[in-house]
Amino acid sequence: MEMNRIRLPLGETARILRAGDCVLLSGTIYTARDCAHRRLFELLDAGEPLPFPLRDAFLYYAGPCPAPQGMACGSCGPTTSARMNSFAPRLLDLGLGGMIGKGEMNEETRRALIRNQGVYFAAIGGAGALYGSAVRKCECVAFPDLLSEAIYRMEVEGFPLVVAIDSRGNSIYSEKTSNGIRSIHS
Repeated sequence: MEMNRIRLPLGETARILRAGDCVLLSGTIYTARDCAHRRLFELLDAGEPLPFPLRDAFLYYAGPCPAPQGMACGSCGPTTSARMNSFAPRLLDLGLGGMIGKGEMNEETRRALIRNQGVYFAAIGGAGALYGSAVRKCECVAFPDLLSEAIYRMEVEGFPLVVAIDSRGNSIYSEKTSNGIRSIHS
């Protein structure tokens, strides 16, 4: 299977990607799990600035492990994306380019991806060491008291992903994707 190399920000590439496409992603991503999302919403509700530029950013639903000597990051596998369903639509409406995680997301999130021409990438569960090795730089940018659940800015190179929900709303979790690849539930 061919892996397309793509860089962030996606720009027009978001419209070309199709559910089921395999990609090697490079660029800047931010990690955020449940606790970090709650704090982001507290900032938004208070009218405070966010700790990173939201426009066209990608959130990786993960919490990196401490870096072993000589590496930028330790193991950094995806967490279950459905836990972020209550947060994703608002962030997409405010300019988020998309998300990276594991598993299905709900219909409201799918509609927000369509409305905002966003993309949801699926990462492989259990492949945390592989993802950690694709991180070139990793720095905490917000909420250090949350430890691995803090928000980290990561520079990634060749980060292997699958387009799970494309900008048209096609999903690998559906019966059939637009490019003819049967879903993982078939």
